[in-house]
Amino acid sequence: MINYVVIGTRDLTASAIFFDAVLDAIKGTRAYNLGNMIGYSFGTGKPMIIVTYPYDGQPASHGNGTMIALAASDSSHVDTVHATALEHGATDEGAPGRRGRNFCGGDFRDPDGNKLSISRSS
Repeated sequence: MINYVVIGTRDLTASAIFFDAVLDAIKGTRAYNLGNMIGYSFGTGKPMIIVTYPYDGQPASHGNGTMIALAASDSSHVDTVHATALEHGATDEGAPGRRGRNFCGGDFRDPDGNKLSISRSS
């Protein structure tokens, strides 16, 4: 079981605007802001997402081949969250649609280049 996922940023203010909108679309709420990191909650016992400046003080960079998948309730939710991400500065990495017989997803990169997916298995 995952406890939390950390996403590095170079601009926490811009990331807060982006993630407030995108994570709100999947029922995430801002749980805390410590000045150098923001934590988002999805409920008791569920993994958190933390957006932060890297601890070592070096610029944040995205991992090649790394992607965080966010859960959608259905295929229309995939469309909505993907569109919300693009409206808030994301770049498209794969339009929403079916990926195989029982999977629907859409991929995007946040303003720092971190790759995320919104998806639903049916």
